[in-house]
Amino acid sequence: MPTDVSPQPHLSGLLAPVQDERSDRHLEVQGELPAGLRGMFVRNGPNPQLTPLDGYLPFDGDGMVHAVYFEDGEAHYRNRWVESKGLLAERKRGRALFGGLGAFRMPDADVMAEVGVLKNTGNTHTIRHADRVLALMEAGPPTELTRDLDTVGEYDFGGRLDGPVTAHPKIDPVNGELHFFGYAPFPPFLRYHVADASGALVHSTEIDLPSPVMMHDFAVTEHYVLFVDSPAIFDIEGSLAGGPPVRWDADQATRLGVLPRGASGDRIRWFEVEPCYLVHTYNAWDDGDRIELRAPRFSGLPGGFQFDDPAPNEPPMPWRWSIDLAAGTVTDEQTDDRSGEFPRVNDDLATRPTRYLYNGRTRSWADAYGFDFHSVAKYDLEADTAVEHVYGETEVSGEHVFAPDPDGTAEDDGWLLGFVTDRITEQTDLVVLDARDVTGDPLARVRMPRRVPIGFHANWFAEG
Repeated sequence: MPTDVSPQPHLSGLLAPVQDERSDRHLEVQGELPAGLRGMFVRNGPNPQLTPLDGYLPFDGDGMVHAVYFEDGEAHYRNRWVESKGLLAERKRGRALFGGLGAFRMPDADVMAEVGVLKNTGNTHTIRHADRVLALMEAGPPTELTRDLDTVGEYDFGGRLDGPVTAHPKIDPVNGELHFFGYAPFPPFLRYHVADASGALVHSTEIDLPSPVMMHDFAVTEHYVLFVDSPAIFDIEGSLAGGPPVRWDADQATRLGVLPRGASGDRIRWFEVEPCYLVHTYNAWDDGDRIELRAPRFSGLPGGFQFDDPAPNEPPMPWRWSIDLAAGTVTDEQTDDRSGEFPRVNDDLATRPTRYLYNGRTRSWADAYGFDFHSVAKYDLEADTAVEHVYGETEVSGEHVFAPDPDGTAEDDGWLLGFVTDRITEQTDLVVLDARDVTGDPLARVRMPRRVPIGFHANWFAEG
C-alpha cells in the first residue's frame, strides 16, 4: 500500500518518499570519474513505506539506504529499506503502527510483544566496522546490512550490548577501535562503549548525569572521549500527556565531559560552558593537557527538536572549545560567520589534528529542519581561510563526505561526494568535487535513475 503523503507536510516536495527498491547498473556520468574513486557511497534517510500516523516528522520515517558503487570506472545504484521488526510488523498488518517523536503512541499489546515500544528505523546514519555495515538510529541497537543493503537484523555485539547506540560512533583510524555511547530517558541515562578492531565489545560503563538529556553526537581524541551534557531534557510524563518529548532548560548550563578512553565512567571530569547545543561535531584532538573541539554551535535547542514549537532559533555557527585539563578551564570562540551543519573531516585523521573541515551550508534557516542546503564550505585552519562550492539556485544539497585518494599524500587529496537534487526537475545527481579545489566545477555528476529524497547522513566505504 503506497504512502499517502497528502496530509503530511513533511512528506512533500523533495521529502516525499519513493516506493520502489532498485538496482541500476552503468549509470550515466557527466564529466569523468576519478580513477582512484573505488568503493561505495551510502546515504541514509527517512522513507516511510506505509502512510504514517498523524504528526509525522522527518525523524520518524523507515530507514532507506541509497548506495552508489564505483567499480571499474563505472557507477551503479541500489537502494533498500532497512527492514526493521517494526516495518515487518506493519507490512504484515498493512498499516502504520507506531507514532513518532512529535506524536508518541503506545503500540497495541500484540505489536509490543512482537516488536517492543519503539520502531528501530535505522534511518539516520550508516557505518562500516569490522566488515559489518550498520544502519543506525539512536533509540535502538544497530541494524546490520549486507554490502548489497539487504537487512541481516539487529546487531548486539554477541549479546554484550546493553541499551541503544548513538547514530554517530567514532572509529579510530589508527587502531580500529569503535567508540560509541547510548543515551536514554530512563536510568542509566548514559552508557559509553568500546569495540575493538575485530568488532568485539570490550568495554562498557555507565556515566552519571543529573537529568536524562538528548545527546546526538560526541567526540573522541587520541586519549579522551568528550560528551556534551546540554539542557535538552526528556519529559516522558509530558510526552505521554500529549506534550513535547524534550524541553530546553535555559537556566541550566551546558557541560563538556572529558573521560579517558576506555575508562570507568566515574573518572569523567565536567567543564561548564555557556548553554548551547551541538547536533554534530567535526572532530577533536588532544596535545598533552589541552583538548581542542570543533563543532557548529546552536545557542539553544534547534528548531527541529522543539517539537511543540519548531521555530528555528539562531543558526549554528562554527565554534572552537579549548579545554585545559591542568588548569581546569575552558575557552571558546566563534571561528567564522558562515552558518552551517553536517560537519565532516577526512576520517583517516579522525581523533587526530585536522587542518581541513567541511560543512554544509543553507540558504536560510527559516525551515526548522534546515533542509535547504545549497553549498559546501571548506575551512583551512592553518591558513585561516574558507572557500565554498555553491550549487544552482534550484538545487538542494546535503551532507558531503570526504573520499580519500588512495594514491594521495596530503590531507585534502581526495573528493567530496554528495547528493544534489533540482527542485524543478527532481533530478538527483551524485556530485564529485575535487577536495583540493572546492570552488571548481564538479569533476563528475553521476545521474541517479530517479529522485533520491532529502535525507540525513552519508558515508564512504573504500574498496579495492
